[in-house]
Amino acid sequence: MKSVLDQLREMTVVVADTGEVAAVREYKPVDCTTNPSLVLAALKDPTAEALVMHEIEAGRRSGRNAEQVTDVLTVAIGAELAALVPGRVSTEVDACLSFDTNASVARARAIIAEYGRRGISKDRILIKLAATWDGIRAAEILQREGIDCNLTLIFSLAQAIACADAGAFLISPFVGRITDWYKKAEGRDGYAPEEDPGVRSVRAIYDYYKSNSIDTVVMGASFRNAGQIKALAGCDNLTIAPKLLDELSGDTSELPRLLKPENATGTAPIRMDEATFRWQMNADPMATEKFADGIRNFDADHRKLIALVQDRMASETVLPAS
Repeated sequence: MKSVLDQLREMTVVVADTGEVAAVREYKPVDCTTNPSLVLAALKDPTAEALVMHEIEAGRRSGRNAEQVTDVLTVAIGAELAALVPGRVSTEVDACLSFDTNASVARARAIIAEYGRRGISKDRILIKLAATWDGIRAAEILQREGIDCNLTLIFSLAQAIACADAGAFLISPFVGRITDWYKKAEGRDGYAPEEDPGVRSVRAIYDYYKSNSIDTVVMGASFRNAGQIKALAGCDNLTIAPKLLDELSGDTSELPRLLKPENATGTAPIRMDEATFRWQMNADPMATEKFADGIRNFDADHRKLIALVQDRMASETVLPAS
């Protein structure tokens, strides 16, 4: 009998929510998605040690500072992953640039150029940007240049609509983080999948997109349990951490498809200008709090990456990851 993971792959593109080479080799996803937290974990992966040492040594010899080496190292890990998956590798623009459209565009172009120097074309990469109004405008510019974007940290329909209006290739709504907020706010231990606020948020976005023939890919992310994943079976893409991939691969229960384009309710299009976007975000305490928290956390992990690289560059010899 087919596993739930195999059944899911027949209706949804499964993406590995990891930057670890060993996990990608094991689970063989179509795409990989990364963020600073995942790259930080990858730096402690023994199978990536030779790559890390090579890039840090090359950076040290070329006179690059720790931040510059970190940027190159992130792309080097992405290039390694691109050799293992048939699809795309998402690579994130620094979270500290989330409110600067021009700087985000410049950083995205630099990422694509670095991949190009490694023989990887832009059609294998998704540039990952936080879905601030400024980040969405950066995506709009990049999409016109043929650089596909993954708008991340999606917590509201307002963000999803603005991303679609900008022509974003893909969005990443964060299921588990939405659920976490509501559990705390409502004093709940958990939710049944059908009433889970994170699941319902992604279903609403999926319905809006399919009702309005929007091509932007919906990729559910940030799952806390397998039930959330099963409740979104049929979503365009789902990015899943290795632990949950393993759980799904060992489950042989029947998996019904719950999201289908033909079941869209016909939701009318909503006009989303800047003032409406900012007001709707402000009016949603969950979206406001989790979005700001997500940007801060990504930035904190980016700074940890830089500090780790700086420590290694300062050593007389490059030490193994701990």
